[in-house]
Amino acid sequence: MERRNRSLEALNKLTHIDSLDNPYDKGYSLQLWTAEYLDDNFLENLDLEIKDLKLFSELFYKNINFLKEHKIEIAKELNRNKNIKKFLQ
Repeated sequence: MERRNRSLEALNKLTHIDSLDNPYDKGYSLQLWTAEYLDDNFLENLDLEIKDLKLFSELFYKNINFLKEHKIEIAKELNRNKNIKKFLQ
């Protein structure tokens, strides 16, 4: 029962994170979610019904793609900040 509760909790938190509009909040929340739930054997111990498992997998891969895009945007922003810093010196 504990595995099921933890799996449902992870799914609910991931669903909430997916609903966030601010990309910085979403990225930070995903970082915290990952630290809390993605240990060595979490995916092996998922105890969800098929429909919940499908939703989990969709959200999981959707958020992986979000993080890849967010990483690119953050790198661009850091580069712009470097250029501004160089200009001001």
